[in-house]
Amino acid sequence: MKYTVGIAMNPLEELPALAQTAEECGFHSIALPDSLFFMEKQAADYPYTPDGSRMWDENTPWVDPLIAVAAMGAVTSKIEFYTQVLKLGSRNPVLLARQVGSVANLTGNRFGLGLGIGWAPEEFEWCGTPYKRRGKRVDEMIDIIKLILGGGMVEYHGEFFDFERLQMSPAPSKPVPFYVGGHTDVALRRAARVGDGWTSAMIKYDDLVQVIARLRELRTEQGKENDPFEIQTVCIDRFGKDGHADLEAAGVTDIITVPWVFDGIGFDGPLEAKQDSLRKFAAEHIQKN
Repeated sequence: MKYTVGIAMNPLEELPALAQTAEECGFHSIALPDSLFFMEKQAADYPYTPDGSRMWDENTPWVDPLIAVAAMGAVTSKIEFYTQVLKLGSRNPVLLARQVGSVANLTGNRFGLGLGIGWAPEEFEWCGTPYKRRGKRVDEMIDIIKLILGGGMVEYHGEFFDFERLQMSPAPSKPVPFYVGGHTDVALRRAARVGDGWTSAMIKYDDLVQVIARLRELRTEQGKENDPFEIQTVCIDRFGKDGHADLEAAGVTDIITVPWVFDGIGFDGPLEAKQDSLRKFAAEHIQKN
């Protein structure tokens, strides 16, 4: 079992130190969230809370995840990073390919691209991208990013994006893993078709079991049932040794956790207390394995 630290909503100045401590403790990776801005009025419900409200406000700290990877990667040597998840819909795929390739190279291939479409119409429209037909557009974006990162001179002629032959150098020396987020059947189909794994938002165990079963069906349809495939999850009702065993038995390969929350420490709590929580969690769950 892999263990990943989620660093959403923590003060930005703490991130390098948290990354160093997580690496020292044996965590496999760090999951980086993505939020472009806080709109005062939201046009759509946030899909991962019961009432559609957001779990943060206008003063909650966020950082561009790719910049955060570069900062944390510079002070570590082994721990890996992945976005959980980067919102593709409001971004340009050619520019994003340049950024992803740069991060992969600067970290020595310690970066995975966790991706989703994005839920907020404002993030699309205010960044100059239509909200309509976002799924089809994102499918093209994934193809483009993979194509460019593969190296060499490439071109693309699609419905939404079109460019002649170009090359970005250096290409990453290893393929960048793509982890697809989303709980809808369309998202699961995308994960089975183009993903090296699936990554969850907050989810209950019983729902998670159903999702994993569905992913197995879809990957079998794609002829990929024997290929490696990560299941990264934030399960909200399975904790501790027994809970982790349940998750592993269900097919989870990577548990995303925020250890200080279990110790009653808020996101704005002392850095030293969070580091102590990382060490405590590692002693209980990682170093005993």
